[in-house]
Amino acid sequence: MLTIVFDLDGTLIDTAPDLISTLNLILAREGMAAIPFEAARRMIGGGARAMIEKAVAAEGRDGSKAEIDRMVGHFIDHYAAHIADHSRPFPRLEPVLDRLADKGHRLAVCTNKLEWLSVKLLKSLDLARRFDVICGQDTFGVQKPNPEVLRRTILQAGGALDRAIMVGDSGTDIRTARAACVPVIAVNFGYSEVPIETWQPDRIIASYDELERAIGALASALA
Repeated sequence: MLTIVFDLDGTLIDTAPDLISTLNLILAREGMAAIPFEAARRMIGGGARAMIEKAVAAEGRDGSKAEIDRMVGHFIDHYAAHIADHSRPFPRLEPVLDRLADKGHRLAVCTNKLEWLSVKLLKSLDLARRFDVICGQDTFGVQKPNPEVLRRTILQAGGALDRAIMVGDSGTDIRTARAACVPVIAVNFGYSEVPIETWQPDRIIASYDELERAIGALASALA
């Protein structure tokens, strides 16, 4: 039995449409230009604050902490109300999760999204019930790439650190897994700022149809 830990945005769910529309709404309120979709897509992954900080920097502004705090608050309020307007699971995800669970594997989420937003999103898409735990940036008071958040997620799911695999879409996920000494599979359809192979994950998949084979290849090397 393994513990399979998934990132959320860009890995399990294509959340870009709702995140980017919320971001551009907040920027418009502040008198800033909208960020083009593809550029904004590459800003996703570090949580709302990091996304807003990158957008403000792209505008050439040096936002104060109070300004960023205000924007983050407005972002979360609006995003929570529209969290699954257009966000959807990536193709072929759900049957793969079902098969992994049927084999006895534990499934967990480790994300830099706030925990309550993560739970709300996954419940909205009828996916929350498939995971043993859903851990966000505020669950343990640390966030990726700090490896402790991944270690604690695995343990909270009832798993063992030497019988775990992470699945993510970004350099942050790969750095987190490496620091935690957990093998990592990367999807190539997520929100990485650079080609995902740049980060040298243990395996790369282009579809969820390839996940079980990738897990099997890594599992043989685990204790």
